[in-house]
Amino acid sequence: MIIQSKDRKLVTVVWLVGIVAIWELVAFLLQYILHDPLAATKLPFPHVILITFIQNGFMLLGAGVVTFSRAAFGFALGAGVGFVLAIIMSLSKTVERIAFPYLIISQMIPVLGLAPIIFNIVRDMDTSRIVIAAYITFFPVSVNMLSGLKSVEQDKKELLYSIAANNYKIYRKLMLPFSMPYLFTGLKIAAPMAVTASILVDMLGSSSGIGVKLLYSLYSGSTDIFWASVITSAIMGILSYYMVVTAEKILIPWQNVSTKKRKKAVIVNEE
Repeated sequence: MIIQSKDRKLVTVVWLVGIVAIWELVAFLLQYILHDPLAATKLPFPHVILITFIQNGFMLLGAGVVTFSRAAFGFALGAGVGFVLAIIMSLSKTVERIAFPYLIISQMIPVLGLAPIIFNIVRDMDTSRIVIAAYITFFPVSVNMLSGLKSVEQDKKELLYSIAANNYKIYRKLMLPFSMPYLFTGLKIAAPMAVTASILVDMLGSSSGIGVKLLYSLYSGSTDIFWASVITSAIMGILSYYMVVTAEKILIPWQNVSTKKRKKAVIVNEE
């Protein structure tokens, strides 16, 4: 059974309404039934958070733009490094055997431990945000891109070799177009992670950014600002994901066409 796009939107709306309704109910129980004196701190009403979000919209937007812009720059840098590294590893088995274990090891370093080290080296908060976002991004991009390049069927490559095509033409005509869906899978994984990493760096002593608002509001007891900052951070992560989804639809339209054909074939078979 295929879920149509309208049905998906309806399901999303139902889930959002359900979550907000449950949130309101739990907040009401804590505050008015259980008479918890810290209820407003533990779980404020969603409508209170929304009012705070609207009242402080420009402040939160400015802080979000600072963090998001650095995350976007680091994301682009990391995606470029991951893309090139994947191509190099696909061209040389030796390079892949040497580099791939170190790629795995690099991801074992916690970002929380790496961020202060990067900051001590570069001594600039903006550069630290960019470097950490790039570090988070390059691994899923390189791994997924390499997987796509290695998934190309050998007989298709041999067909191009038979007409005297060189490596450049094979990659341009076959390998890269085939691996684009894999690349965008990695990008969709990395985009929200890059935003999260940038927010984390904000908390290490930055003077601006949404992470600073989160930290200051938490320590000052400004619960409404804290939750409004959390919502802003979530929106940034969701926005980054859907920006990549939009780019995928624009840059690889053949993927959307093939997906629609598969769905139609399934519907016909079910009928």
